[in-house]
Amino acid sequence: MYVREQRPPQHSPIEDGAPVQGTWSGPFEEVDLLAIRRPFRYPLPRSLRDCRIKEWQSFIIQDHRFFLEVILSNVKLYRLAQVFLYDRESKEKLRYLKVIPLGGWKLPQGLRNASIDSHSLGFFFRIHNWLDADTIRVDLHIQAKRSKPAFTAHLTYDLDRQKVSPLVVNLSFSERRCVYAYKALAAVRGDMVFGGRRVSFKASRTSGFFYDFKGLFPYRMHAVWCSASGFDNQGRRIGFTVAENQTRESRRDNENALWVNGELTPLPAVRITQPGGIKAEWIIQDVEGMVDLVFTPLESLRSGYNVIFSRAALESPLGHYNGMLVSAKGEQIPVHNLWGTGEKLYLRV
Repeated sequence: MYVREQRPPQHSPIEDGAPVQGTWSGPFEEVDLLAIRRPFRYPLPRSLRDCRIKEWQSFIIQDHRFFLEVILSNVKLYRLAQVFLYDRESKEKLRYLKVIPLGGWKLPQGLRNASIDSHSLGFFFRIHNWLDADTIRVDLHIQAKRSKPAFTAHLTYDLDRQKVSPLVVNLSFSERRCVYAYKALAAVRGDMVFGGRRVSFKASRTSGFFYDFKGLFPYRMHAVWCSASGFDNQGRRIGFTVAENQTRESRRDNENALWVNGELTPLPAVRITQPGGIKAEWIIQDVEGMVDLVFTPLESLRSGYNVIFSRAALESPLGHYNGMLVSAKGEQIPVHNLWGTGEKLYLRV
């Protein structure tokens, strides 16, 4: 069975000017990719190197009815904030998108106690990463516009509730270019208000993924992610996230993970295929016998743009996962109609 070394937490994934590939059991104190010496073939000024660093934090929160995805990203040519809400009972969809040209704020280099506010016309977004207190808080307020109602949310991740073990990795694209990722699945509590309705998320029945990414990505980036969360037939909080991307040596280290009541199992590399196209079933498998899943899309979502030197295409259907996962303890965990999303991204920026 696949086993991966998890190193104890350290200050930074950059040592002596070079990125270190690996998996760690806790967050870094600092992730500063500008500390990498000569990440490109030719020497570039600091400002141009900084332009190649893309970063984002994202949140996927769901209970038995609502699916909420929130993203705050900085790709240097622009900053983007996106909120997507889906009601599984009424099939109602709400999407809010704010794109701000050029740079400005940057996401924090550490997660122990850092916050960021994004203010723009009609759109307020605040994230407080407070891992010293096992808490992450998200506050949103979006004014009503055209056919969309106002939206407000105050959400708190409780990583201490089940002593969540995060997945922390630094993965190589090349000898001097890498992507860092922090991932965790935790209980979430809070409230959201939209269209005159108030919805309360209870920690006992609401789960949320939190992702933090920073990378010196290739000019043309492509990746596929699959994730889902919920509760198994024993009442345990379970969730997984797997990906295929452009990183090297993915058999040794990758961003694939399974959580069962906060306990982490690093998963092996997987192959994600769509033999019938993106709207048909997706097949997710590994060669270690730990991942065997089928994703059935039920709601098709697509977004993108094509502006001068920049292009983005994102397809992110919602649907059910079925199959089997194996934990680090060797337990086979059935996956039955676990709600989640698949994401296929092409980004040129």
